[in-house]
Amino acid sequence: WVDVPFREVPGRHMQRHLAYWSVSEVCKVTLSNGVVGWGETLPFYTWGRVSEEACGRVIGRSPLELLWDDSLGAGLQMALWDAAGRALEMPCHVLMGPQVREACPLSWWCIDMPAEDWAAEAQEAVAQGYTHLKLKPRPWFDVYEQTEAIARVVPDYFELDHDFNGFLRDASRALPVLKRLEEYPHVKMFETPIPQQDVAGYRRLRAAVERPIALHYGVPPIDVALQEEICDGFVLGGGAFRLRQQAALCAEFRKPFWLQLVGTGITTAWTLQLGATFAYARWSAITCLNLYADDLIMEPIQVRGGFAQLPPGPGLGIIVDQEALERYRIEPPVRKEFPRRLFIVRFGDGHATCFANADAYHDHFYASNDPLFQPGTRLETWEDDGSPEFQDLYQRAQRGPVRLKEG
Repeated sequence: WVDVPFREVPGRHMQRHLAYWSVSEVCKVTLSNGVVGWGETLPFYTWGRVSEEACGRVIGRSPLELLWDDSLGAGLQMALWDAAGRALEMPCHVLMGPQVREACPLSWWCIDMPAEDWAAEAQEAVAQGYTHLKLKPRPWFDVYEQTEAIARVVPDYFELDHDFNGFLRDASRALPVLKRLEEYPHVKMFETPIPQQDVAGYRRLRAAVERPIALHYGVPPIDVALQEEICDGFVLGGGAFRLRQQAALCAEFRKPFWLQLVGTGITTAWTLQLGATFAYARWSAITCLNLYADDLIMEPIQVRGGFAQLPPGPGLGIIVDQEALERYRIEPPVRKEFPRRLFIVRFGDGHATCFANADAYHDHFYASNDPLFQPGTRLETWEDDGSPEFQDLYQRAQRGPVRLKEG
């Protein structure tokens, strides 16, 4: 296991809610002929962990028997593909199917953060050759201020995808927000604006909104999503066999999608190999590579014009940086220590609500217990300063959200 540091700007905000995304389990398999393959699992955000049983099940068998077995888990399956490709001296994508592209679209990714930090990340994305940025708008920030801040600092060609993860809650509340965001030319797509089970709500949104709407494949069931025409395309994730099935169905119905497989340079290389064979993987893939201060590979994956060239070598096409693995090595189980802090959401109308942790304010807003996406809203952090005021409010917030008398 390794704990890879985040870059400075995203790191400040990942610590609030997704701190464990820094932890990766790197898998290494060695074939009887000495060929080595590498893979990666983010154990706290993955479609499938690697079990001891799965490790035992592959010993003594040919990797070619196992390539499409998703039950092995992310890192082990990936490592077997890498080893098989290296043993045959060919890239993984040759084993997957006909190649349809030599470079794949790749997106920058941002967690929710203040407007100035979103703008700084957008500028860094442009500097590194990206043309697309996936954002996490949340009701504890002013999404219009955030979007405006980005629009001021990026070129005209730069594209934004706003992923609400359902926080707009229903079509009636979503429509005014989406229509206002459509006024920004950079805003090119909306992802999961309301809960995905709301078929009627999505039909209403799609009829009224000009930008494409993307949903995660499988909710509602794919036959319902296609028959009711509730979205323009999909987000795909999972193991190699599942992805091949889903990609084939998307192609049959001419629905574009992006691959979403999160990790360092190892996972990103795997995503590029897959994307090279999926004809409708036309939207920018999400691997969150930009979060990490180290990509764990010797030659960085270069992005030019929003596309990442496939690594040229066999297997995944990369060389894993084993010195980096030693530098960041940790022993499971992983437990991170966080300072005591309070989170205060201040609203444009002057009132404020205080929370003891990020889960508390996520649940609070998902239940619509405060205004959603009100202009002027901002999230503030109060670190434990030892004061009696902090201690009193912290104890109260441990029991539940606290509405402050003064904004």
